[in-house]
Amino acid sequence: QNWTRGMSYCLHSESHLDTGPIYVRENGKLHVVNQGAGGIQNVTPKTRPFRLFSRGFSVELCMNREDDRARRQRTDHFIFTYTKEGNLRYSAKSLFSLVLGYISDNVDHIDSLIGFPEQIAEKLFSAAEARQKFTEPVTGLRALQKFTEAYGNLVLCSLCLRNRYLVISEKLEEIKSFRELTCLDLSCCKLGDEHELLEHLTKEALSSVKRLLLKDNSLSDAGLRRMTAPVRVLKKGLENLLVLDLSCNPKITDVGIGYLLSFKKLNCLDISGTGLKDVNAVIKRLQMQIGLVHSKVPLKEFDHSNCKTEGWAEQTVLQWEQAVMEAIKPQDNLRSRTAALHFYGKTRRIEEVVKCKLVEAETKVSGNLQFYKEKVQNCHLPLKKEVAGSHELKNNKKRALAEQERERTSKQKHLCLTVEDWDLLNTY
Repeated sequence: QNWTRGMSYCLHSESHLDTGPIYVRENGKLHVVNQGAGGIQNVTPKTRPFRLFSRGFSVELCMNREDDRARRQRTDHFIFTYTKEGNLRYSAKSLFSLVLGYISDNVDHIDSLIGFPEQIAEKLFSAAEARQKFTEPVTGLRALQKFTEAYGNLVLCSLCLRNRYLVISEKLEEIKSFRELTCLDLSCCKLGDEHELLEHLTKEALSSVKRLLLKDNSLSDAGLRRMTAPVRVLKKGLENLLVLDLSCNPKITDVGIGYLLSFKKLNCLDISGTGLKDVNAVIKRLQMQIGLVHSKVPLKEFDHSNCKTEGWAEQTVLQWEQAVMEAIKPQDNLRSRTAALHFYGKTRRIEEVVKCKLVEAETKVSGNLQFYKEKVQNCHLPLKKEVAGSHELKNNKKRALAEQERERTSKQKHLCLTVEDWDLLNTY
């Protein structure tokens, strides 16, 4: 009893602390202390449900918290709209959109995209492009290379860098990462013979180029010799070239034109404004060796309107150009210096690059030297003067043509495959 009274006195003295029920084991039995009566009750305690947290515990969902230290919340996980009454309504984005956004934020950590579906890859490229991931100095190049290695001309099939020499100098490695381009416009860029990009034209990655515009690039015979060396020696490089513009390069002479004779597939050539010495000899040489005819009127292939930047990375190239233009904007503090020079009668030095319009005017004065390949029908049959009245030769030719027609139709019959046959061939 004395022990019980002491326990009761202890409980009443610390009644401000909610210690909960107190259990005492005595003689092998469990007893609960009755705080109100001051005694021990021999009652089996009731089991309470297990609680991991207390009743007043609350949880804050931090899924859309990007940086807890900066206290910046992200709203990318929700779509905000308005109801007819004008109330704000938000709904959660799909899991695909969330995953797409997360991968695009970390696109530079992707190991490879080879074999990945191109429909999903295009959406991933657009998401990364919207976040301007390809404009970053190091990670942007690494991410762009992953896409170009896997999808080639889908990323970019045509690239127009006309008069964009600053973009070439700032984003040279990114431009070199593009593969399987079919059209490349480098007009009015003043690259010269030793530029790294011209050396890159001879690589296997750009062997698919069919339209190359190198107008006004300070090229000479040495540059053409390097550019045509893989085609002349190894039958590689720009062997599929169809349209070539070398106009407004006055350092190109008759010797440099001789290197172009290795382009057997060439259909259109512009050498206006070059430093040719014997123009008539060059015209005859081009016609005799690769079948190019001098055009009396300007050709539409060289008006530069057909060359545009096309592909997934079209907006990426525009972002590069905007970043370069922002970097070279004139500062406001330079206005006072210009005003001072004007006040003292000093002329401000013009450091702008000469536009192609001035060079085009010189080209019109020197003459138009554009060439094209005539599409001659039945060119494999030489023209011969036949003696009148030789009916046997005419009959023999008719028979030969009839036999050729039969062989052609028979081959076409054998080549007519059904849809099932094509599906079977595609499985290989």
